[in-house]
Amino acid sequence: MTKTRKIIIDPVTRVEGHGRVTLHMNGQNEIEEARLHIVEFRGFERFVQGRPYWEAPVLVQRLCGICPVSHHLCAAKAIDEIVGMNDETLPETARQMRRLMHFGQVLQSHALHYFYLAAPDLLLGVESDPLNRNVVGLASHEPEIAKRGILIRKFGQEIIKATAGKKIHGISAVPGGIHKNLSLEEKETFLKGEAMPSVSTVVSWLQEMISHYKSYASRNKTWIDQFATAQGLSTSLIGQDGALELYHGRLRSLDSAGKPVLDDVDYHDYVDFYAEEVKEWSYMKFPFLKSHGAIKGAMKVGPLARLMNCDYIPTPLAQKALEEYRSINGRFSTVLLHYHWARLIEMLHCAEMIEKLLHDPILQGNDLIKTSHHHQRGIGFLEAPRGTLIHHYEVAETGEIRKCNLIVSTTHNNQAMNNSVSEVAKSLMNGHEKISEGMLNQIEVAIRAYDPCLSCATHAVGKMPLKIEIFRGEELVDCFVRD
Repeated sequence: MTKTRKIIIDPVTRVEGHGRVTLHMNGQNEIEEARLHIVEFRGFERFVQGRPYWEAPVLVQRLCGICPVSHHLCAAKAIDEIVGMNDETLPETARQMRRLMHFGQVLQSHALHYFYLAAPDLLLGVESDPLNRNVVGLASHEPEIAKRGILIRKFGQEIIKATAGKKIHGISAVPGGIHKNLSLEEKETFLKGEAMPSVSTVVSWLQEMISHYKSYASRNKTWIDQFATAQGLSTSLIGQDGALELYHGRLRSLDSAGKPVLDDVDYHDYVDFYAEEVKEWSYMKFPFLKSHGAIKGAMKVGPLARLMNCDYIPTPLAQKALEEYRSINGRFSTVLLHYHWARLIEMLHCAEMIEKLLHDPILQGNDLIKTSHHHQRGIGFLEAPRGTLIHHYEVAETGEIRKCNLIVSTTHNNQAMNNSVSEVAKSLMNGHEKISEGMLNQIEVAIRAYDPCLSCATHAVGKMPLKIEIFRGEELVDCFVRD
């Protein structure tokens, strides 16, 4: 009889951060257990304690170099409430500048994921040579697609620089507003395009990329439909009229049939219906909705969940793309690889919104910051590229942060990712004694579909486990373990 085996994928590649997968096979070559482990730890919720609240938007974005804008803005939204403001009462120039920054962030982050991390699998093949299965190989095989991906991302990064002050770890969002407006010179750069494509060119390219993916999905429909599902309650912010909303709204959660679980509730009440589970084998927690329990209440977030939740998209070209998507897949598709299709539609929506905002003269306004009566609690929600992001701060009367709770997008997707890993592993490997590199890569393909940011998602309570091994040459002479 074949012995039991433990197969390890370490590290998971083409994602942000560090993770590994362990697969346990029994003597009949069947997967008994499959887990995604987050093996790095960052203690931001602890070491921001004692810092002045106004430092939070700059401090917490150091969680990550990929999605710092999301943390910068979500922290700013929470801290706005500390100084007596909210999204409706901010000065209009500050309000729209922050939105412009956010659309730039979602655009560039989605471009990074799709063109750099996911497209090599999709366009070169999941079992292609791993030495070529990367963005450099993509550039050789599909040079025009790679070039456009790089330039679309550059456009988004320049939007961030113009609104946040820097492309990475910006400084402009402050309690009650923003430090700067958008100059006429900056505006014209994005509208006309010189060293980078104009916003209208970006819109046109994204329409073509959606058509390209639609064609790809049609040719590969059997594989895509059978590959894996994205399980969990689809959860996201939503506009008051049911519109797709990436920056500010109420919280909606639907089951796979479209039945409301959270029916457009005020996100400030999240502690009433959220809970988190801690497991000993990962530094990432498992959030769930209390009403449904840890398993049935697990959520999925991000582009696919947002497209399932929204009634419509408030920009014409993205709305047309949504209608075409739904005519083929229905509204409540749980096909995992439809995350990529949804991601491209959101990119088009962001580009349309950027173009609309660039024509709004309010961005040249000078009324930038406003504060009111101070409070001791602030909660911010927004839709980061990867999904719903939560920042919650409580401060002392003297202004120091005394409590911080962060529930990031990838954390919301933790159970969904583990489910997908297990589903793909069992589908591909059950009954096979020989495990190929292509099989293992498809497990990573499932993880990458969620575009996880593992650095952001690390979180632990209590003491960290610690293992110290002392070697003399190659001989292990002692070992100390703290669980």
